[in-house]
Amino acid sequence: MSLPEELRARAVRLRADLERYAHAYYVLDAPLVPDAEYDRLFSELEALETSHPELASADSPTQRVGGAPLEGFREVAHRLPMLSLANAFDDEAVQAFDRRVREGLAAAGRDPEAAVEYSAEPKFDGLAVSLTYIGGVLAVGATRGDGHAGEDVTANLRTLPAIPLRIDTDRPRLEVRGEVLMRRRDFERLNAIQRERGEREFANPRNAAAGSLRQLDPRITAGRRLFFYAYAVADEDMDSLPARGHGALMDWLAGLRFPVSAERARVRGLDGLLAYYRGIGARRDALPYDIDGVVYKVDALDEQRTLGFVSRAPRFAIAHKFPAQEALTELLDIEVQVGRTGALTPVARLAPVFVGGVTVTNATLHNEDEVRRKEVRIGDTVVVRRAGDVIPEVVGVAPDRPRGSGLFVMPDRCPVCGSAVSRPEGEAIARCTGGLFCAAQRKQALLHYASRRAMDIEGLGEKLVDQLVDGGRVRTPADLYRLDPQALAGLERMGEKSAANLLAAIEASRTRPLSRLVFALGIRNVGETTARDLARAFGSLQALGAAREEDLLQVPEVGPVIAQAIQGFFAEAHNREVIDALLAAGVAPRAEAVPPPGATPGASAIAGRTFVLTGTLPTLTRDEARALIEAAGGKVTGSVSRKTDFVVAGEEAGSKLERARELGVAVLDEAGLRERLGGQGQPDAPGGASD
Repeated sequence: MSLPEELRARAVRLRADLERYAHAYYVLDAPLVPDAEYDRLFSELEALETSHPELASADSPTQRVGGAPLEGFREVAHRLPMLSLANAFDDEAVQAFDRRVREGLAAAGRDPEAAVEYSAEPKFDGLAVSLTYIGGVLAVGATRGDGHAGEDVTANLRTLPAIPLRIDTDRPRLEVRGEVLMRRRDFERLNAIQRERGEREFANPRNAAAGSLRQLDPRITAGRRLFFYAYAVADEDMDSLPARGHGALMDWLAGLRFPVSAERARVRGLDGLLAYYRGIGARRDALPYDIDGVVYKVDALDEQRTLGFVSRAPRFAIAHKFPAQEALTELLDIEVQVGRTGALTPVARLAPVFVGGVTVTNATLHNEDEVRRKEVRIGDTVVVRRAGDVIPEVVGVAPDRPRGSGLFVMPDRCPVCGSAVSRPEGEAIARCTGGLFCAAQRKQALLHYASRRAMDIEGLGEKLVDQLVDGGRVRTPADLYRLDPQALAGLERMGEKSAANLLAAIEASRTRPLSRLVFALGIRNVGETTARDLARAFGSLQALGAAREEDLLQVPEVGPVIAQAIQGFFAEAHNREVIDALLAAGVAPRAEAVPPPGATPGASAIAGRTFVLTGTLPTLTRDEARALIEAAGGKVTGSVSRKTDFVVAGEEAGSKLERARELGVAVLDEAGLRERLGGQGQPDAPGGASD
């Protein structure tokens, strides 16, 4: 029997009313109906959906209460990276930012002396998330993660009343970014509950928000009263958005019922930035949530696009942090930690001290030179600061206090694996040289070895590496080639097909080009380009390992620092043992093709030219296209500018193609690229480059 239309219409009306009432209550702090009326309507909708399951909807307010516990969080790749912001800690740094902005816009024809319009807003002290709406319905919510991929926390984000489950937009896809946080009153309420239960209290609202959002049971998240503020839209085509400025874009989001900061403002020039910073700083303690600074963004979206990005941050925005909080405590000891990349860092063990909202027992001393410069000794009373309100560090010795007697000496052998410690001349960081062997670096070394631009072992991700290393199955990259289906079968989420695919990828990696293997070894300062030049120059791993410094210095871009790093790597017995084990396991890298200088007509059309790759090419992956261009003497960059000679565009090319057209940059398809390459470069395997 078909569902009566009046019941369907009633469910639609109830959902709309409940979302409107929730927005007024949680976001606007201006309730439209008494709590009892909201509860009555909620119960009516819940009963309707229970009696008629076909009425249930992903955007229903009843879905906010939280479902069954999750087994874990899956990884979500961000279509556009969630980049971090550069930091400014004083007025001079903000002045330098404003100058860089004006100079960058002047290159595009703007008056360098004219004041820039900025949007200024509080820098929330919470957890960055991304919300993706498909057809107006919340489809995916993810954490920032490493900026390129985060965790799928959609089920938990649905429980936040401040996040709309459905929005009124005709855009087929909308990605909104913002901050999940816990307001102070809700933090105090949560800690009161924790005390009543005899459970551990949270140190600060940020920790409480982060811990609450990453609960595997969404019902726990639902009870924690988290809030959300939107601060950005991520779209490959910003020109299609119904606003030309950041402030107007936030107004548009507010019209879609997203919470946006009421403290945001549009200001003009450096004076406006600093006045906003001091004004919000004076009101900081009165705000309902914690902030650790303010964020400045160039307001005009077209000017943002002109300024572009550096490798990990936008040029058009900066975070102006508040001064860090400090406290005094006793330095009990100095220990040395070995990081994932082999860096040795002296770490202060402290008498517990409450600073910046947390109890601190450890703090970084950065490096040996810093310890000497600050004249820190074990037994001193030291000043501890949470730099940027995040990372505890020892600032220095407290004046007028008795001095300690324990002097710090950086060890000459790694405290983890016993390998030699190297500190190249001119560098502040001492490093363990046992990269392929050292247990502290083991996981990082394996992940780098398996990465796409190294040995390209698809399926060997962080979680699997954790299991293999923690279970004692893999100690060095050579052990990967001894894995079998039985060794993999018992691992979490490793079915028969996944195990077979992984073993096939490992097998395929045995014959990667020599440059890939050289890069995969993780030699300090040896990147992809240098690895390729070394592979071409020496032809084998054995010849590279035996090379004299004067031979290494003949290779393009190899100077004394890189030469010493290569020699130091091969001089370490542990590393040679791993390399011997790799070769004994059947790793037989292919020799590099060395194109004769000027031998092809394509080389003259490529050499010295700058290329940008965008979209999906028919047969070439991005790495393959890059390799062909670089082999012919060209250069590949990530962004389009007036210095770009060619943009190579495939299907679904994004904003880079539009930018090329705006600047009049020549656009090539794959056939055009191959023509200029002189017909070079058939790919090893089919694939594509994506923007």
